[in-house]
Amino acid sequence: MNYIETNITDVFIVEPKVFGDDRGYFFESFNQKAFEKHVGKIDFIQDNESKSTKGVLRGLHFQKPPYTQSKLLRCIEGEILDVVVDLRQDSTTYKQSLSIVLSGENKKQIFVPKGFAHGFLVLSETATIAYKVDQYYAPDYDSGMAWNDEEINVDWGINADEIQLSEKDKGLKPLSETENPF
Repeated sequence: MNYIETNITDVFIVEPKVFGDDRGYFFESFNQKAFEKHVGKIDFIQDNESKSTKGVLRGLHFQKPPYTQSKLLRCIEGEILDVVVDLRQDSTTYKQSLSIVLSGENKKQIFVPKGFAHGFLVLSETATIAYKVDQYYAPDYDSGMAWNDEEINVDWGINADEIQLSEKDKGLKPLSETENPF
């Protein structure tokens, strides 16, 4: 696997080595030893999977302490625009975002450390996303910020009227109006 540093400290893009032939393909999607060598010790405790349709935007979410989460995310089928926003107030990249297309075809993954808001937009007709987390979901500590926060200014590459949001995500506020525990 190739671990690629990004312009935001502690966020990594992970590119697997894919071995393919006329029968199909094989790749190692996770290796604890290699992960620790490049990223550090993270104890993933749960694997999650979701499937969504085109235009669904999930995010931008985070969990507050003491239930903060790190994630290792990939798109198994379809294509998504994955977005992270640095919420670490002492970071030199505070309030900066990073966007990457993840797909079943490119097989890239993104590591999102604690202290970040995370979300994704489905670009294909459907997309299946799988991700590892190092903390269980804690509904009382669930939080997030508005996907269209003007100060953060994420370019989702889609018209707002094409986006499908959950009721919860419709109620999220800009970061300036959100408790940021990081």
